[in-house]
Amino acid sequence: MYLALLVIFLQCSEICTQKRVFTFNAVHIEVQPSAKVENGAPMSIICHADISKSTDFNLQHNITIFKDGKLVFMSVSGKGDARYEVPMARSSHTGDYQCAVEAGGKIKHSDSLHVWVTGMTKPILIAEKKEVFEGEVVKLRCELPEEVPPLYFVFQKMKVNSTPKQKLQEELYRNFSVVEFPVDEGDDILQFDCFGKRRVRFEFETSLTSNKTLITVKEPFIKPTLHIKPSSNITEGKEIRFECSTVVAKMRDIEIILLRNKTILSSVRDQTTLKYSAVATLEDSGEYLCKVEEGKASKTTTHNVVVTELFPKPILTASMNELDEHKELTLSCSIKDFQNASFSILRKHSSRDILLRNSRNLTMRASVNDTGSYICKAEVNRIVKESKPVTIRVYAPVSMPSISVFSGLPEVVLGRPLNLTCCLMMGTPPITFTFYKGNKNKKKIVTNNTCAAFLDKDIRQNDKGQYKCGAKNHHSSGMKTSKVLNITVIVPIRNTSLGSVPYGVVEDGRETTFLCSVEEGSWPIHFRIFRKMDRDILLFERSEHADRVVWQKKEMSRQDTGTYYCIASNRANVSAKSHPITINVILASWQKGVITAFVLIPIAGVMILAVWWFWCKKKNAKGPSMEMSRSALATNSTSEKLSRQHNDGDYYSGSGYIEDGENHMKSTDENKGPDLESAEVEYTEVEVSTLDPHRAPVQKGTETVYSEIRKANNGKVFEIDKQCITWLCSSFVAVC
Repeated sequence: MYLALLVIFLQCSEICTQKRVFTFNAVHIEVQPSAKVENGAPMSIICHADISKSTDFNLQHNITIFKDGKLVFMSVSGKGDARYEVPMARSSHTGDYQCAVEAGGKIKHSDSLHVWVTGMTKPILIAEKKEVFEGEVVKLRCELPEEVPPLYFVFQKMKVNSTPKQKLQEELYRNFSVVEFPVDEGDDILQFDCFGKRRVRFEFETSLTSNKTLITVKEPFIKPTLHIKPSSNITEGKEIRFECSTVVAKMRDIEIILLRNKTILSSVRDQTTLKYSAVATLEDSGEYLCKVEEGKASKTTTHNVVVTELFPKPILTASMNELDEHKELTLSCSIKDFQNASFSILRKHSSRDILLRNSRNLTMRASVNDTGSYICKAEVNRIVKESKPVTIRVYAPVSMPSISVFSGLPEVVLGRPLNLTCCLMMGTPPITFTFYKGNKNKKKIVTNNTCAAFLDKDIRQNDKGQYKCGAKNHHSSGMKTSKVLNITVIVPIRNTSLGSVPYGVVEDGRETTFLCSVEEGSWPIHFRIFRKMDRDILLFERSEHADRVVWQKKEMSRQDTGTYYCIASNRANVSAKSHPITINVILASWQKGVITAFVLIPIAGVMILAVWWFWCKKKNAKGPSMEMSRSALATNSTSEKLSRQHNDGDYYSGSGYIEDGENHMKSTDENKGPDLESAEVEYTEVEVSTLDPHRAPVQKGTETVYSEIRKANNGKVFEIDKQCITWLCSSFVAVC
């Protein structure tokens, strides 16, 4: 029974599960009344889920609304709709909204919707003070309540009948800003306001203007007054007095300054009056300014003063401005149309002026030390005026100049510049130097030295360099000329070559002559001959007043075989290297004869003996291996000897005769016995001579004679001898 109930329950559960099926069709988000809402108006953001169900059943919905990715609203209900109410929309509500619906483990997001709340809240402006002094600052605070940064604040300062001054402040992290405006001289009643800005996507939105704030400006002191006595007809020599005063509201760090043409004449602190007096001079003419300062506040008053000239500046004249030493010089000081003055003549110096005479005129015999600037002064009624300076130059005559080469030696390398100096022992600058090279000349003026330098770049090989120099100054003695300087032109070494006699091949023990020469170069020339090895070896060196050098090496040896070269140099300090030559040292003729006598002749004798020995052995080898057949032309005595030999039972491989002598050759193999019979028999045709029994001349004829040749170990002997002879021949050729 329980089992049946369990089955029924499971079936019902499966049926119920199959009926609770749903799916999201879409999720929508909208704004009422529209996506563009005015600031302060109500706004509703609605999220709606479109869901399809298999049957009508309750489904819990979790609905969330996001602004710019941040959660702003959440609702849980059995309905697929949710409403986010905003009673008063502000600019901070501007942004991208999106909603999400989650139900039964499924979630669906809506598309993003941009909501723009137009307009901004009205800013609030607060001033730190309502009354300020000139020179102080006005501190202002502007706030945009309920606005979210980043924000821009614009402050405005307005005066009557003037253009407003603005200050812009950017605030990234707060909704207010603070600025300071300085209060300038002349400010009376100031008016301030502010407004805000914010960026919405790619546009700026501006708020309304804040409340206006009035600031009253008070003067810490009044504009100063400047009194000058006498006010008119001011003449040089008279006293002139200045008085600058003001009225202050509060004595606090007050300073009064008197200036003439921006030059401070006098000043006082914590006083309301400044007094200044001086004897009027022509230089006292100009604009005078009285300035009162306290902190950042300042006020000024100006006045122009014209001082009439009592007498003009004196004029100093000289009998001559340039003169020879020991000549008379007269200086005179005068004032045009004015005689009643005290005169003095002075010489100017870097530290102080040196008084020469309290007089209108000065006469002296000039020396070189009197060169300098002179002035005169004139004084009338405590007014002292100074003339323009007059420059006097006293010249000592130039001495005879001397010309020399800067390096010290009177020589120059061809292709290099020549540096010359011309110097004087005595002479007052400025000095005009003239350099001469033959008919050419070049001038140079030196103002503060007694030497001059000259550079000659045009140096030629055949240029003798007839150099001299002249010097003169403003002395009446004129120019003086130096002695002539002759310059030696050094030609660098060019094209060095090395040769030898004999060239290339030298017999051992013979003398060899080396010749090192140059195509061009100034004497003396330093020659060096080297042998090229791992480290080059210097063999010979010598300096010659010639363009070549000869070196003889007395005896050459086999060790002297190698490569040789030479290097030439002169005072131009430029070395020229020749191309290398190769010397091969060979055996001398007498050495070859000795080798032939003591080495080759014995070897040739040995070879001849070897050949003779080989021939004899070969001949002897053929005798026992041949048996001559009887010939019809043979003599009776020969027949008898041959028949006797057979009857004795001995075996001969062959026989031979020399004239009438009878030689019996025994076989070397007579102990072999039957083995001889098994030897191979070879037949050959030979030419024999028939002997006349009466010793008549030999008659030659041709007969067929059969001989048996045993092929045994004698053939190997022939091969070995042949190898020996070949080796001896090759040795002989090698030694030769």
